[in-house]
Amino acid sequence: MFKTIADPADCEMRSVIRFLNAKKVKPAEIHRQLVEIYGENVMTDGMIRKWVRQFNDGRTNIHDGVGDLLLSMMRDFRGRRLDSDDDAESGVQQWPSSLAASFFEEGIDKLVSRYDKCLNNGSNYVEK
Repeated sequence: MFKTIADPADCEMRSVIRFLNAKKVKPAEIHRQLVEIYGENVMTDGMIRKWVRQFNDGRTNIHDGVGDLLLSMMRDFRGRRLDSDDDAESGVQQWPSSLAASFFEEGIDKLVSRYDKCLNNGSNYVEK
């Protein structure tokens, strides 16, 4: 019997999914192994399939979209001195306008490819 790990971080589970997927382990088996180690409170089989598809499509980042945006903002604010809450609030509000157009273009390009994929699958984005 294996030792179980309680309350894993989402990125930890996604890292395991990425690793096992690289070893050509099927999503159902990945789910079974996650349940075996992390218990019943792991992501659903459907979510595991979603992440497997994304990794197969070339994704390498194990953080979700909100995390990506937050990490980008944290990198941009690193080393900046904020003397007050007002400075922080102002900086956060102005931050999106300081991003390069390519940041937004990449996000839109991802939507276009996903939309195209949906249409090419008979309006069914979920692959079977």
